[in-house]
Amino acid sequence: MVVDWRSTLAEPWLSADDIAAHLGVTKDTVYAWIAEKGMPAHKLGRLWKFQASDVDEWVRSGGASSSGADARPH
Repeated sequence: MVVDWRSTLAEPWLSADDIAAHLGVTKDTVYAWIAEKGMPAHKLGRLWKFQASDVDEWVRSGGASSSGADARPH
């Protein structure tokens, strides 16, 4: 049997800075999307943490669609 090693590793949690860089937006936009558009995120104490796969799925499903006000380019 062949095991894909990627499926056996846990996906790392990303910081707000990391996910902003991943998406090419500012950290302020990330925080706005959490508050206003339901971006998938988990708060651990004072820090927001993200799974890139959840965020990518949210973007693909139209979660980041905007009228333009809060989708400032990085």
